[in-house]
Amino acid sequence: MITFTPLSGAARSSVTSPLAYLLQIDDVKILLDCGSPDWNPEKIPSTSTESDSSPYFWQDYCNALKQCAPSVDLVLLSHGDLSHCGLFAYAYSRWGLKAPVYSTLPVQAMGRIATTEDVDGLRDEGIHDPENEQDFDEEHKEENENEEGFSTEQKEHTSIKFIATMQEVHEAFDSINTLRYSQPTHLQGRCQGITVTPFNAGHTLGGTIWKIRSPSAGTILYAVNINHMRERHLDGTILVRSAGGGVFEQLARPDLLITDADRANVVTSRRKDRDAALMDCISATLSSRSSLLLPCDSSTRVLELLVLLDQHWKFHDYRYPICFLSRNGREMLTFVRSMMEWLGGTVNKEDVGVDGSGRMGGNKRRRDDDADDDALGAFALRFPHLEFFPNPDALLQTYSSKDPKIILAVPASLSHGPSRSLFVDFAAVPDNVVLLTGRGEEGTLGQILFGRWNDSQRADDKWDKGKIGRNVMMDGAMRLKMSSKVPLQGTELELYLAKERATKEKEVAQQAAMARNQRMLEADEDESDEESDSDAEEDEVARALGVTTLDSDDISSPNLGLRKRKGESAEDGEWADMDEGLTKQVLSFDIYLKGNMSKATSFFKTSSNQSQRFRMFPYVEKKRRVDEYGETIDVGMWLRKGKVMEEDSQGDEAKDVKRRQAEEEEKFQKAAQEPPYKFVTSEIEVQLACRLLFIDMQGLNDGRSVKTIIPQMNPRKMIIVHASESASEALISSCANIHAMTKDIYAPQVGDSVQIGQQTNSFSISLSDELIAGLKMSRFEDNEVAYVTGRVISHFSSTIPILGPAYAVPPARQSSVVSENVEPPKRRTLGSRSKIDLPHSTMIGELKLTSLKSRLAAVGIHAELIGEGVLICGAGAKRDQASQNLHDTVAVRKTTSGKVELEGNVSDVYYNVRNEIYKLHALVAA
Repeated sequence: MITFTPLSGAARSSVTSPLAYLLQIDDVKILLDCGSPDWNPEKIPSTSTESDSSPYFWQDYCNALKQCAPSVDLVLLSHGDLSHCGLFAYAYSRWGLKAPVYSTLPVQAMGRIATTEDVDGLRDEGIHDPENEQDFDEEHKEENENEEGFSTEQKEHTSIKFIATMQEVHEAFDSINTLRYSQPTHLQGRCQGITVTPFNAGHTLGGTIWKIRSPSAGTILYAVNINHMRERHLDGTILVRSAGGGVFEQLARPDLLITDADRANVVTSRRKDRDAALMDCISATLSSRSSLLLPCDSSTRVLELLVLLDQHWKFHDYRYPICFLSRNGREMLTFVRSMMEWLGGTVNKEDVGVDGSGRMGGNKRRRDDDADDDALGAFALRFPHLEFFPNPDALLQTYSSKDPKIILAVPASLSHGPSRSLFVDFAAVPDNVVLLTGRGEEGTLGQILFGRWNDSQRADDKWDKGKIGRNVMMDGAMRLKMSSKVPLQGTELELYLAKERATKEKEVAQQAAMARNQRMLEADEDESDEESDSDAEEDEVARALGVTTLDSDDISSPNLGLRKRKGESAEDGEWADMDEGLTKQVLSFDIYLKGNMSKATSFFKTSSNQSQRFRMFPYVEKKRRVDEYGETIDVGMWLRKGKVMEEDSQGDEAKDVKRRQAEEEEKFQKAAQEPPYKFVTSEIEVQLACRLLFIDMQGLNDGRSVKTIIPQMNPRKMIIVHASESASEALISSCANIHAMTKDIYAPQVGDSVQIGQQTNSFSISLSDELIAGLKMSRFEDNEVAYVTGRVISHFSSTIPILGPAYAVPPARQSSVVSENVEPPKRRTLGSRSKIDLPHSTMIGELKLTSLKSRLAAVGIHAELIGEGVLICGAGAKRDQASQNLHDTVAVRKTTSGKVELEGNVSDVYYNVRNEIYKLHALVAA
């Protein structure tokens, strides 16, 4: 039984991102992607499923994810951008998403960088305040509303925005299990029996098509945001074979296909035209002494732009700087250089990042990360004209606003961060160009600008018609909300410092009180230990002498000669003198000595003729802790050695953790050294005078490709996600026109569950030893199967029924009474045999003609594929053979229903081919 529920990014929806889907196979819940929305949109998109009590469109999604996160058994991440894994760190740290997580190594690295960049940008603008961060549960919300000094804006941000801290981001992405392409992984625990395999999806570095195989549900394929076209830094998806066409055989004919249709009604222009238009715009703008602003992401699609710009700069020998405004841009390129085996396209050590001689050309400023020339990818992706800047202020300190340059700024949505800050001043210059490479998320400034550009184009030149539009001159004004840090001054600074002093004094007083309490507790503990020891010894002495226990007040009294008489109370006021006590078995010493008492001969005699011996001095014997060989055990030394050995065994991973910890400490120290500041949100009016151009560089399949690839995959059932109303209907109508295409196509909305399959009842049964001994097991994939015929019996000692062998009924028990309606058995003809039922067999498996061809070649039989589903074997496959040998030709056909037909003359080739076909299946005989 398969149940599919879109949490976000459903079909027939106006809000198609982020992507997050809950797939349930029997009792196993799988979370497919865990994206995050843009937390600072210009306007809130309206959705059909949105309730009046949820003013923010992502709140329902976050509520649904929070509820199902603790019960999820498996998480699969397909791409390393925010729309696929942006909310994973928060759900892992705050919502109990502790299930095993799988992705490729680039998705783990790129997702970490994208999430870190987003957290840094939101935190620096006051949108994310880690100190005041709370969950949006009702109890926390009420506490925050009653808390003093918690502003209304902060309450709003902490109640509706779910942003992890830096430490939580690193902990979450460190927990991901990384896989290689085409590496099947057999899951354990609750997911036992399920196998997941990642395949190349294109579009982003490490992008994944997930193949999920279950014994009960069959093969499920999750393929979203794929690209079959080869790019400069990536190869196309493995789904489409480059040679010969067709679909990759391992991904063909899945039982269920989950795919997106976001661009099902889009016609993409040719790549050659897009690149030419992009380079012409850049060259014309820079030659006119103006600048360009390219909003981009921080980890995935920006690589294609960097490679394209580097090749263009190298070809024209430009000296204009390429400025990349990102806090983690340098770290991102370092990660990419260490994963060169994941790259494709034209990226290699000869044509990207270096000149023709193999030396670093162009900019002579050597980076620190360029020093290691022996590492993998030492000469690749070393962009000589690329410079990194953490913020716009650092860019203005290096280059003037009048210097021509190209600026790549994050994020691509222009909702916050460097791209938004630059746009405010950049848009007012008439000759500058804002170059959009993506449509942006719903409600963001990037989508608003794209809408303006698209509305200014003619009907035939719009972006989805396959044409390259023209740039437009922006005019008018736009009001934007800007968040910034402002240093405290005057009265605010004095109040802040006074509050800090009061807080510090309070902390010092608390620490002093805690230290004083600790000392008092330790002193009380020592005194109690001493008193307990002394009291025990006094009791022992008293029992030996037959007197009462000595009080501590009497011991500390200067008049040690007075003691209470046995059986008298303190109220009586009757006290005995020391001399009188000697005759009444009362003993006293001027110095109280600790120690054991033993009977021995002494000149001190008692009336009971008992003698005691006490220690002369208060001596405590100190013993050294040694081992069996007389050596002192130094526990600390072994702990230190174990720690060093553990660090050595971890290697580079431990070094990366230490490096991140050092970076966090450095950032914390820098933040502590910063002057007091506050976050101010203001609404400003931006004058629009620059030019605006959109060129699609998203690297996704268009409608023609989607409508061609999906019928070739020929899934048995299909679910459409991540699509608008028009795109969903376009793909459904296209599939309906294909006769061989499945008609079981679902397009659920957010929160709607799709159930595929029928509910089955399972029963427990035990196999008897006699039945198991007679089974003939055949191996199929990772399992062993056999045909079983038996009889179910119940045993009084077990509640589980037992399946035993089906023995024939003895002749003695057969009824001798023959019904009148039953004809008597016919007599056998002399010399004939009685009819017996032949055992029937079942062949399990799916024949692949390519695998059969390989096996036949190994046994010396030549075979060729001559058509769709036809394999010619033997002499007919060799064109140079004479016609008289054609009787040794065998044809193997595979029909669309999965039936295998073997046609040919009776010969050795026929039986050899049939034998190899049998070997490719699991034969289960009755």
